[in-house]
Amino acid sequence: MNNEFDVQGKVIVVTGGTGVLGKSLCAHLASKGASIVILGFDAHRGKAIENQIVEGGGEAWFLQTNVLDIALLKQNYADIMSRYGVINVLINAAGGNRPGATVEPDQSFLDLDMNELRQVIDLNLYGTMYPVSVFAKAMIERKEGVILNFTSATVNRPMTRVVGYSAAKSAIQNFTQWLAVEFAQKYGDKMRVNAISPGFFLTEQNRSLLTNSDGTWTERSKKILESTPFGRLGEAKELHGAIQWLCSDASRFVTGQTIIVDGGFDAFSGV
Repeated sequence: MNNEFDVQGKVIVVTGGTGVLGKSLCAHLASKGASIVILGFDAHRGKAIENQIVEGGGEAWFLQTNVLDIALLKQNYADIMSRYGVINVLINAAGGNRPGATVEPDQSFLDLDMNELRQVIDLNLYGTMYPVSVFAKAMIERKEGVILNFTSATVNRPMTRVVGYSAAKSAIQNFTQWLAVEFAQKYGDKMRVNAISPGFFLTEQNRSLLTNSDGTWTERSKKILESTPFGRLGEAKELHGAIQWLCSDASRFVTGQTIIVDGGFDAFSGV
């Protein structure tokens, strides 16, 4: 019996594959038979993730990269095509924030470090666009492929403080819709572009915002939990099902969409 959710044999490239969420989804998709190319900046961490997946019986390969370096991305592309000859899925999980692009409670917008603000927008927005501009070539040549971008809970409900991150993630959602139309009209119905919008998951990037030094919740975390009907943060594995669905043929009529996985945060009005 054909399993439409099957990703076995697919070559899946994951930027930001060394992060908390990226690592988890790489391991999951590898366990389902996909060949995973882990792209990340930290070579030590990336190689460790590759080894862990391979030792567990999966297929994984780490390549060091910088999502803002097109020349390096093109070298990654050449290496991937030399080894596999195809790219079925690109998952853009790279991103992050910087302290200088965040408005602290005792600051205003005028106190922002504009250089750090630009770096955050570059990392999140161009760090998604650049990989698409390089890796989509393999999909366009076959007129078949899946691109999955990462947005954020800060898109539909703009949050205080994280202005640069919110702006960039909002742009990615718009870019996802635009690219879905562009690719479908020019290359056909086997070219799909969607996004995943995680709610609140504890990662290295947001740990200082969500937890105190003793591990207790910050006031910000308490407000988030009060606004999340499930009353808790998400676990990385709770993204796996939606991501596998979007990578598989089961979602073959889905494009230009952002799938929200947030325990009800986006649906909650507060009353």
